[in-house]
Amino acid sequence: MEAEKTGKRFVGKVAIVTASTQGIGFAIAQRLGFEGASLVISSRKQKNVDEAVEKLRGKGIEVLGVVCHVSNSQHRKNLIEKTLQKYGRIDVIVSNAAANPSVDSILETKESILDKLWDINVKASILLLQDAVAHLQKGSSVVLISSITAFNPPAGMSMYGVTKTALLGLTKALAAEMAPNTRVNCVAPGFVPTHFAEFLTKSDEMRNSLVEKTLLNRLGKTEDMASATAFLASDDAAYITGETLVVAGGMPSRL
Repeated sequence: MEAEKTGKRFVGKVAIVTASTQGIGFAIAQRLGFEGASLVISSRKQKNVDEAVEKLRGKGIEVLGVVCHVSNSQHRKNLIEKTLQKYGRIDVIVSNAAANPSVDSILETKESILDKLWDINVKASILLLQDAVAHLQKGSSVVLISSITAFNPPAGMSMYGVTKTALLGLTKALAAEMAPNTRVNCVAPGFVPTHFAEFLTKSDEMRNSLVEKTLLNRLGKTEDMASATAFLASDDAAYITGETLVVAGGMPSRL
């Protein structure tokens, strides 16, 4: 049983995880739930929200599902309001929503695509926190989900990588602004074969070339990202803020 391997660091706490009905977001939500959090999960489609809620409840997790397209102002406000109506507090926010709608080089990327990348990958985190900040408890925690591509944006994902670089700076800036009551940290996942990253991992050749760049000789698992996020969100990381934790199997990132 997966839940038996976990601690109970989030008992009595309320956690919001965006884009959390599948992939890395779902794994993060599930981990926080196994550790006792009351969860609020969200994504763009009601069907996906309902299915994810059912799965989590089936594992004994207390969860509320809300449809939220993070670039929609009313959706973001509704997410915070529904959380407060049901649970009355917010202790953890994990901002996981991201889009990668193009494989064009930066200089060939259409303005509408640049706007979408900026809106979802960077601006939505800021605006969600603007709505939430007045309701965050003392000792609360924010985790932004960046990417290994933040450190060296690869061809075919270059503008996506640049938006993820922005999250590294945003983590530092918000950590200073939200201290001392709220810690802000960041997880930079390596390559994880999810639906979101399907185009990178569906061909054996591409997959093998990514595996070769790691030291641990494998791609990441969603659970790897969930355990790192849970650590940063928990009181085990009570003296850590403004940091980015790279979870990429030793793939090159920084010195």
